[in-house]
Amino acid sequence: MLQNKDRIIVSELKDFFTSSEKAINSIFTLLSSLKLSEKYLGIESKNNNEIRNINKLFFLLLFPFFEIKTPYHYKTSPLYQAFKLGKDIFYRFTNNSLINWRNLSYKINILLIRKTESKSTENETPKCLIIDDTDLPKTGRKIELISRVFSHVTHTSILGFKGLFMGYFDGKSFFAIDFSLHGEKGKNKKKPYGLTIKQGKERYSKQRDKFTPSYERKEEYFTTKIQSMISMIRMAINKGLRFEYVLVDSWFTCYELVNFIKTRKINTNLIGMLKMGKTRYLFNNKSLTSKEIINLLRKTKKVKRSKQLSCYYCEALVDYKGIEVKLFFSKTSRRGKWSVLLTTDLSLKFEQAYKIYAIRWQIEVFFRDSKQYLGLGKNQSQDFDSQISSTTLTMLQYNILSVVKRFSDYESLGELFRASKAETIELTVAEKVWLLIIQILTQIAEFFEIDLDLLMKKLLTDNQMLVKLKNFNRLLLLNCRACES
Repeated sequence: MLQNKDRIIVSELKDFFTSSEKAINSIFTLLSSLKLSEKYLGIESKNNNEIRNINKLFFLLLFPFFEIKTPYHYKTSPLYQAFKLGKDIFYRFTNNSLINWRNLSYKINILLIRKTESKSTENETPKCLIIDDTDLPKTGRKIELISRVFSHVTHTSILGFKGLFMGYFDGKSFFAIDFSLHGEKGKNKKKPYGLTIKQGKERYSKQRDKFTPSYERKEEYFTTKIQSMISMIRMAINKGLRFEYVLVDSWFTCYELVNFIKTRKINTNLIGMLKMGKTRYLFNNKSLTSKEIINLLRKTKKVKRSKQLSCYYCEALVDYKGIEVKLFFSKTSRRGKWSVLLTTDLSLKFEQAYKIYAIRWQIEVFFRDSKQYLGLGKNQSQDFDSQISSTTLTMLQYNILSVVKRFSDYESLGELFRASKAETIELTVAEKVWLLIIQILTQIAEFFEIDLDLLMKKLLTDNQMLVKLKNFNRLLLLNCRACES
């Protein structure tokens, strides 16, 4: 069996790259420093396993950097030449109902966050928890729990999932922390979840034990996004994350969230956008809607001009079902429409509140970059467990890049990803050229009666590309010997 693969997967691949290739080297260095344990997965490797489970995880985390979209594409990649593992190993791993992906994500993310921690100062940007949802379109009608969901981007119904994500902003970097996948049942009883009865029955179905993490994630699918959001915030607190503000848009600002935040024992507050709806607040001993409050403030000439933000604004302390909150009203021009921001932090000034709320755009950047570079939501597997594992892996890959970017001079995550991928693509070139180079050098050594080892030593000492080729050849030989044993 390939027992020595446990030692060489990260270290040997790292040695393959030259010191000038700092992007992929930084990624390998970070992965090596995490010191992950098998217990994080919730399952243990069997003695006769071809490769330990923790190393399967490392492989999957590295896939995007080697242009491997799915386990199916692994066999055509240069990694397969070094580690001849069947793709089924990865399919079984990602479909495993016993793996606690949420717990694993927290374990790794807390390790990553600790690596970026620094002594806080009074002027430091506040730490925030950010929550938002995004569309995860799919193409397969037989995917487990697939449904039609309404896209607020295209304003049409699409086949897929709604992904509710929670991220943590530590003042400098954004970390994707947790998520849940949801469907939308809709009001049409003849087409629940936007599917006909026949289409619903044709979806893939998998039996799960009630005491497995997989069963819990499936049940989560049927809860509301508000319930899931509150559960995720509660877990973040229980896991030891501390933050000053929770930031949400108007789809998630509600009494349930306000009440939950106000009843926490930790010192945290909510800042959320509000809809100019029919919700009533107690203001000046009157029950008024947002629109009625702003009209009253305009009449009493409470509207001010913010030069810093180039907008008009006013504020009001109101009672929201027994909880005192502050409402900020603002618009960019005299004829513009008013927007409303709610906060439970009564000490905040208008400019402060809007600057902090602007941090919420960090999660939009995560959605864009992870979809563009890491394939967020692109998994088309029918197994819901695979949907959970692939989304978790994408979040971890993003967070790894985020940490590496923080300690390097790359201007954007996209630039770092392109650089690391470009460096690993050279593996393919090395694999194809190395044998040809050996043959040519052997013939030259024989013709001039030169010692081949001496010639190779001289060439490899002075040539970085040949150093890479030598390292890759050594990697192949080690694994060939392991196969023979």
